[in-house]
Amino acid sequence: MSPEGSTSAEADGRKPSDVGFLDVLELVKASRGFDIGAYKLSGVERRMRRRMQEVRVAGFGDYADYLEVHPEEFALLFDAMLINVTRFFRDPGTWDYLRDSVIPALLDGLDPDATIRVWSAGCASGEEAYSLAMLFAEAMGIDACRRQVKIYATDLDDDALDQARQAMYSASALASVPDEYRARYFTERGANVVFRQDLRRTVIFGRHDLSRDAPISRVSLLLCRNTLMYFNTERQSRILGRVHFALLEEGFLVLGRAEMLLSHGGLFAPVELGQRVFRKVLDTNLRTQLLAMTSSGRDRLPTHPAHNDLGLASWDGNPVAEAVVDANGTLRLVNREAAALFRLSSTDIGRPFQDLELSYRPLELRPYLKAAVSERRPIVAGDVALDRQGGPPTWLSVQLTPITGDTGDLLGVSLTFRDITTARQLTNDLERANRELDTAYEELQSSNEELETTNEELQSTIEEQETTNEELQSTNEELESLNEELQATNLEQQAMNDELREKTTQLDQVNAYLESILGTLEAGVMVLDSALNVVMWNEQAQDLWGVRTDEAKGTALLNLDIGLPVEQLRQPVRDALAGGSERHELTVAAPNRRGRQITCAVTIRALGGTAGFRGAVVLMEDITDVRDHAAGTAGQ
Repeated sequence: MSPEGSTSAEADGRKPSDVGFLDVLELVKASRGFDIGAYKLSGVERRMRRRMQEVRVAGFGDYADYLEVHPEEFALLFDAMLINVTRFFRDPGTWDYLRDSVIPALLDGLDPDATIRVWSAGCASGEEAYSLAMLFAEAMGIDACRRQVKIYATDLDDDALDQARQAMYSASALASVPDEYRARYFTERGANVVFRQDLRRTVIFGRHDLSRDAPISRVSLLLCRNTLMYFNTERQSRILGRVHFALLEEGFLVLGRAEMLLSHGGLFAPVELGQRVFRKVLDTNLRTQLLAMTSSGRDRLPTHPAHNDLGLASWDGNPVAEAVVDANGTLRLVNREAAALFRLSSTDIGRPFQDLELSYRPLELRPYLKAAVSERRPIVAGDVALDRQGGPPTWLSVQLTPITGDTGDLLGVSLTFRDITTARQLTNDLERANRELDTAYEELQSSNEELETTNEELQSTIEEQETTNEELQSTNEELESLNEELQATNLEQQAMNDELREKTTQLDQVNAYLESILGTLEAGVMVLDSALNVVMWNEQAQDLWGVRTDEAKGTALLNLDIGLPVEQLRQPVRDALAGGSERHELTVAAPNRRGRQITCAVTIRALGGTAGFRGAVVLMEDITDVRDHAAGTAGQ
């Protein structure tokens, strides 16, 4: 377990009952670089257990194994950790105060060429950022807003940022947007609405970790609502320090309803505590220094402090360590305190500053020196610890101030090293003295934030249930539509079946009529198709040759096992089918079904032109008695 994770657990004031829980946090941090340990562990553990129930995992150790086997689970876990509950103009009282008091104060006396930078931290799916854009557009006009306002909207959730960039929302999401705003700033696109595109360009979305990434600077208004309450005390203090740096002088900070800042009065002062609106408090020491620099700049500055003995003595006896570097980067002056503090000698005077140990130890001063020269303004390099052999470190506040002549030309830069060890010690003592008060407040604040978090989780659950109900409603509508389509299809099939049944009845009637006609003929009738297969076979043919109708149908002519010499019929039938002659007659001798030798007159006629059917009709008639009678008559 890393020291940072342990510190986070201690700062949260609890120890998780299951040691495996901390192992999961460490796995997430090592695998994805997401430090969940910076958040309040009680809420994190609760939401993680809920996620474990959804994937049916019993213990934290098993869940760690599940994450390693299913890497896609990390994204789902992050969604569970980062509760994206937001809406347009959430908490209307806060937005009314922003509209009526804060924004007019920011616009009062604003230069037409100046830019107002606004930061929405923890923007989720973007509703808060677009609400800000609408208020500024209402206050200063859309064109001026597009030209002078930049709204930076940041969050940790990449999916929420992708949704925010699209600026597309459901119609129900605009329930809290006034009607006149809805008509002016949104357009319909199908079932959804889209935020006005020209004003959309004033909002810049990006991924940003409040606890780790550098803050956006020179911000006039910063909204960080219901975000701090998820972090532990240590990380909240770190974030508030960065927020203080990000805001311009007397910039505004807006927090959520559950966030108070009672223990950070040195950084922010309440403007409207009921709406959680605060204003940046300047560092008193820094303000005093800057005012002194400004007032001294109005007087004539000596070109060299050693021009007279009094000046030299005053310079050398100054208890504040100070050195002067000229415009060419050469060390020109060092007082007694600075020489003793940094072990400088007279031989170092006249050397390039960048070659001296002072330029990089205990702090890298060369970039700050370059900035002071180029920007012509005082630069505060910050606080740094100077190690002393055999004793505690000395804390120094380092400041670089440009020195200019009467004509405004740069003469050099003064480097001041103020000993703030005592002040720092007093600050530490004060922090220790306030720790018990802070702890009591944090417990109250934590309970309040836990309640707010629970409310947001409940709201998130309600929204999920509403979404599920809408999906079920949509599914029911689709099923209803499908049932109607199936019913229509059944009706069509029923109509087709009725029509087919009617056609079948007509066909049966036709077949019965045809069979009755064929049955009245005294001759045997055989109907062949174009492939010489038997299609029809009447009762006389059955009585003549002894082959039943069902046996004859579908049989090729040449495969008929009857007394008739069918081989002699093949060529006449083919000639008839070829159209050579419409009628062919021949007489053949053949045994009938009783074995009696008969004389059979065979007539072949072509059949065609009816519904595309081509075939032949073969009439077979026993003419034995007729022929014998004719022969007897001829003999007489």
